[in-house]
This record gives sequence, C-alpha cells and structure tokens, in this order.
Amino acid sequence: MKSWASSLAGASRRDTVVRATLAVVLVGALVWFLPRSRPGEEGGHHAGHDVEPVLDAFEKAGISEFKEGQRGPAFSLETLDGRRTALADYHDKLVILNFWATWCVPCTDEMPTLEALWKDYRARGLVVLGVSVDRGGPRALLEPYVRNLALTFPILLDPDGKTASAWRVTALPATFVVKPGGEVAGNAVGAREWRSEPMQALLTGMLPTAHAHR
Repeated sequence: MKSWASSLAGASRRDTVVRATLAVVLVGALVWFLPRSRPGEEGGHHAGHDVEPVLDAFEKAGISEFKEGQRGPAFSLETLDGRRTALADYHDKLVILNFWATWCVPCTDEMPTLEALWKDYRARGLVVLGVSVDRGGPRALLEPYVRNLALTFPILLDPDGKTASAWRVTALPATFVVKPGGEVAGNAVGAREWRSEPMQALLTGMLPTAHAHR
C-alpha cells in the first residue's frame, strides 16, 4: 500500500507530465498560427499584407501576349493616298497594326501616341499601319481627320470590314503587335499609351536587327 508521500510524488510526476504535454501543444499551436512568408515575401512580413504581383513585360505594357507561332491573316488593302499595300510588304518590320474608326473616341485619343511611336522608331524598323474600318472608306471624312491629327503613318482602308473580321476584331481600337517575320506577339483592345516606358521597353526588345532595316 502506497503512502500518502508516494501518492503525492506520483501525482506530482503526473502533473509535471501533464504540464509538459500542455506546453508542447501550446508551442505547436503558436508555431502553427505564426505568420509565414509566402513566395515573393521577405521573411518577417505580417500575415495579411498584400504582395505586389510580379508582372512580365507584356503585362506592364498592357498587351495580351499570344502563344508562339501564331500568325494573323494576310491582307492587301488600298491606302488613303490611292496606293495598295499588304502586310507582307512589312515582313522584316515590327508592325503595330491598329484597327480604328473616325467615330471611335478612344481611337482618336491614342492616335497622337501612335504617331509619336512611329516617328521615334521608324528608322529602327517599326511601322504603324492604321486600318480604318469606316464603312465605305469615305475619303471626304477620312482625309480631314488624318490631316487634323497630323498623322503620317500609312492609313489603310477596310471599307467592308472583311480584314477586321478576319483578324477577329470585335471592339475598337484593336491593335496587334506583329514581330519581324510575321508572328503576332500580342494585342490590345482599347486605347493605350504607346510611348509609355513599359511599352517602349517591350517594343524595343522586338525591333529587327540593324541589318534587316531597309
């Protein structure tokens, strides 16, 4: 028969074990609930802090990137000055293919930045092609529009909208970035700032090499 002293010692040992077990559980719970670093976070940041997403060059410029190898439909259109031009004529250029209309306010808003981009980079192998989808290609409307905005890049006419349909244009402005060689790198639906730093960083990386200029 155990003495009260031995019972007390056993109880003490049991209490010690219980307290030790509780301590381990509490420490485990504390570790579980401590804030952890997520990918892209520095250690020690508090949980719940927003992390800035890492954007690639296309996302920074506001361009939706296409998969490698994608090509747009070929076309040959009359220009506003009565000539005829085809996308294939600019096979060795970086082409900014912009579908627009005179009645489209966002189109008009971005035109000056497209003109500036054309002037800044045309000598390095970039061309802006502005495809008007105004029904019937009315020169009486288009010529003063182009003159008032002082546009000097080529203006092409798509009077029946067939080229726009072939390129699956559903809203204006719609702009496609076509790399030298004809691969479509991406597109933008809606107006863009074509001279922004992110845009220039993206486009200059796709310019043709010096020996390809003509």
